[in-house]
Amino acid sequence: MCEVITMGEPMTLFAASDIMPLEESSKFIKFLSGAEVNVAIGLSRLNHKVSYITQLKDDAMGIYIYNCLKKENIDTSYIRFVNQYFNGIQIKERVAKGDPRVINIRKNSASANIDKNIIKDINFKNVKWIHITGIPLGISQKFRETIIEFVKTAKKLGIKVCLDPNLRTHLWESNDKMIEVINSFAKLADIIIPGINEGYILTGMNEPEKIADFYLNIGVQQVIIKLGEKGSYIKEKDKQYIVDGFKVKNVIDTVGAGDGFAVGVLSGLLEGLSLKESVLRGNAIGAIQVMSLGDNDGLPTREELHKFMSKLEG
Repeated sequence: MCEVITMGEPMTLFAASDIMPLEESSKFIKFLSGAEVNVAIGLSRLNHKVSYITQLKDDAMGIYIYNCLKKENIDTSYIRFVNQYFNGIQIKERVAKGDPRVINIRKNSASANIDKNIIKDINFKNVKWIHITGIPLGISQKFRETIIEFVKTAKKLGIKVCLDPNLRTHLWESNDKMIEVINSFAKLADIIIPGINEGYILTGMNEPEKIADFYLNIGVQQVIIKLGEKGSYIKEKDKQYIVDGFKVKNVIDTVGAGDGFAVGVLSGLLEGLSLKESVLRGNAIGAIQVMSLGDNDGLPTREELHKFMSKLEG
């Protein structure tokens, strides 16, 4: 039985191996990518049981994605194969610093056409958390409706929901629609973990405390705002505090850092750590993540995480 279920679109990522403009790159390395995939992999490497829900085209890329998930010991019982559509692809630039450019080929993909019928097959027994990002909410109307139905079903069973907005403006018809849908969906979340810039886009407010108040006022129980190297700001009903971040000298790729953060928070809470301790772990895994090329290559095992945090404590 799994502890966490997530649903999203897994993609094949071709990451440029050399630092240069994407249009000049000729050598690429193939990886598995997807925000929810990253979280599933990270939790599994920390020995937590995770199920991943998606729909794939039955072709070479679909089999590659499926096999990667199996290799990471992720439960694939709820992955549906179809003969139509195609599987999403990402092409990512390698940069010396900052965020790389990423090309997405995903419109009308197999995942975008997943429907509510898949929910009836899900076994929610022993599930503690559902992890959702804003990405599938923007991929298609059909995916959005499936996600909402899935989360409402879980909430009725007392399962908690973690929402990472993970804003991807190119997926939405307009920013206004993106803001409307994600803030409406946030009412179903127990925890929301936006970055400070995402919080500004979604609420129009610059200050972490005001962003947090916006979400607390619509029913979210705990708001965690990622502040990059500065750490994370946390606010609950009766308290607020900052958890320090970690400075990283050798940043290779920033993509996936937020997913690593979610891994730390969820794994910590599953293990009975306090929210503050869980966020500290999230900050640590986010820092580890940016030191690797792939979106999830840097996600640590329990031993690697312990070693990283022990060095800092020492």
